[in-house]
Amino acid sequence: MSRPAPRLAPGRFADVSAIAAAGPGRFEAEVHPDWTLGGKPNGGYLLAILGRAAEAAGPHPDMIAASAHYLRSPEPGMVSVEAEVLRAGRSGSQVRARMIQRNQACVEALITTSRIDATATPYWDRGLPATGPSTSATVSAGSPHARWIAGSDHGADRGPPGTGFGGLHPRAAQRARRAAGMAGAARRRRLRPGVAAVRRRCLPAGHLRHRVLRWAPTLELTVYIRAQPAPGPVRVLQRAQLITDGRVDETCHIWDRTGRLVAEGTQLAGIRPE
Repeated sequence: MSRPAPRLAPGRFADVSAIAAAGPGRFEAEVHPDWTLGGKPNGGYLLAILGRAAEAAGPHPDMIAASAHYLRSPEPGMVSVEAEVLRAGRSGSQVRARMIQRNQACVEALITTSRIDATATPYWDRGLPATGPSTSATVSAGSPHARWIAGSDHGADRGPPGTGFGGLHPRAAQRARRAAGMAGAARRRRLRPGVAAVRRRCLPAGHLRHRVLRWAPTLELTVYIRAQPAPGPVRVLQRAQLITDGRVDETCHIWDRTGRLVAEGTQLAGIRPE
């Protein structure tokens, strides 16, 4: 008989993304309602759960690359996760992971795992952009827009410096508060590299400087984890290049306080202009 994932208090990402073994290559997890937008779970959050399963199923402890396709949105609650090791190599492994709810596949991902050396130094690094946004803004949890984002009180009151939240649509500014809370966690302790997967997708989307209806559901998300972030605030550059045919692309780069690139990602999402 499978053992359900423990129901832990919201707030800590390590808790809300926890998995529990349910057999060889099988796990169970609880999709927490505090990580939803308009009642739909965040795409990066779901990928982080799959990444944990891939790390547990294979011989390498760190997710370094992932490409996920979103078939349908699971409801908050219990889900099953299957992780199959396709290849176990010396320096890296490839794992196929699937999230299932009510016998329906919700998310499919191919994940590469390896071991990230926290002491490694870059052979070459382009460094931080010369210029970038430097403003921040928030919207009170009492805002009428806040109802679309569950748990909007979990973040800090202001975005970390350099994230460029000024002028965002109010719903985007609410998402900034959650990102700020994750940056605050980085100041207190060293984060696992896989946390960047969900941080990358929980930041204010580049297209939200434009008016959209409710949320932009993720169709495909690719994430690279490049380094172990140093404790402290992070700097983020996120942008959208094109909105057309009901879809938008978004790219994101994240640097730690030392100026080292620690994560980057690209997603294709649906969009419903108001």
